[in-house]
Amino acid sequence: MKTKFGSMTLAGIMMAGLVAGCSSNASNNDTKTAEGTKAPSNAATSTTPAPAAPAGKVTIQFWHSLGGKTGEYMQAMIDRFNASHPNIEVVGTFQGSYDATSTKLQQSIAANTAPDVTMLERASVQQYADAEVLEDLTPFLKKSNMSADDFVPGLMGHSTFNKKLVSLPFNRSTPIFYVNKDMLDSKGLKVPTNWDEMKQVANALVEKNGSEYKRYGVTMVYDSWYILGMISQAGGKFLNDDGKSLGFVDNGVGEKVFGFLKDMQSTGALFYPPAENSGSIVGQMFLDGKVGMLYQSTGVMGTFNDAKFKVVTAFLPQDKNAATPTGGGNITMLAQSKQKDAAWEFIRWAETDPQGDQQFIIDTGYLPPTKKMVESQQIKDLWAKEPNRKIAYDQLKNAVDTNKSVVWPELSKEFNAAMQAILYDSKDIKSTMANFKKEADRILSAK
Repeated sequence: MKTKFGSMTLAGIMMAGLVAGCSSNASNNDTKTAEGTKAPSNAATSTTPAPAAPAGKVTIQFWHSLGGKTGEYMQAMIDRFNASHPNIEVVGTFQGSYDATSTKLQQSIAANTAPDVTMLERASVQQYADAEVLEDLTPFLKKSNMSADDFVPGLMGHSTFNKKLVSLPFNRSTPIFYVNKDMLDSKGLKVPTNWDEMKQVANALVEKNGSEYKRYGVTMVYDSWYILGMISQAGGKFLNDDGKSLGFVDNGVGEKVFGFLKDMQSTGALFYPPAENSGSIVGQMFLDGKVGMLYQSTGVMGTFNDAKFKVVTAFLPQDKNAATPTGGGNITMLAQSKQKDAAWEFIRWAETDPQGDQQFIIDTGYLPPTKKMVESQQIKDLWAKEPNRKIAYDQLKNAVDTNKSVVWPELSKEFNAAMQAILYDSKDIKSTMANFKKEADRILSAK
């Protein structure tokens, strides 16, 4: 078995994770966390021993990154599985953010104490696939009369690597465009469908009192996710198809995207929030009527159910192309598992049983990962009642992921630094893009 994650040995990356775990407070950026990071009250956490299964049962350890109310829904799903499987006990353990889960997983693999099943943020799957520490699920699918064709194509971009299907979509989301319809209606404005329209509508919504902005037009969470989408919309790619070079700097797409954002920022049409706790900040601004339009995850749609105005969702405004990146977590089986058949039964049940991921999807707002779920009466009824959630699914026809790389964590760190330099410090866009490309080329050439 290989012991490398990208260019680092497993032992080395484990030590890096230990050092990070002993440093100051972990990042709270939205790019690092699932929706909610506080442990659900009825679930095991990495700081408390997981309960042992009753005698005679096979125990499956399942790690996940869902806290708060979402974590409670996940634990409820696990409880439903256990109630229906007298010979298997799944022990779900909340491991913190996606990044925290990944760090702990690397350590556990090195120590040969990895869980049987784990949730992985979809962009992290490739590094584990490259290290050959994930089980190929193809034989298990075949034994269950299933195939990759059973899953929604727009959510399968991070499932197959090196000709092995190593993960399946589980708690998946995309960015979507939330609109205060009452605010737009009051000014006779239509929901924008492209960048030019968004700029016009956003500027029309701005309200100032002297030099102070009382209301902004549009905002988004501090997260490269949304800007990656805009790069694709403008005709670029974060990484070219060979995965060895950038596809948005030399062609001027990066300058176009950041130039567009800075232009809106200069007039109050765009409010770009501080990195810390940005999701909560922009969500509250939207609910308080301090901004009219919002880029956010489909996974938080339920937080706007009690808004005092009509909330509608729409596809992300397009430029040359209609495009949306995907996000969220996939489910995987570890090659180290000694209970693979029982581990697969949990994954199979979660993906196919109406009481599995389907009920979790209904409870939370994530996207249904299988075609059968999409066609189920329960999901149809849900979409009839909450049409905004149907729009989130329909947008998957524009799904595109151009950041697949074993060195994505390193590239992401450098790209976030470039975002901050431009959007916070107003550094020159062209030179910032050139500096980012220099660092990215170094990282890509070393992998």
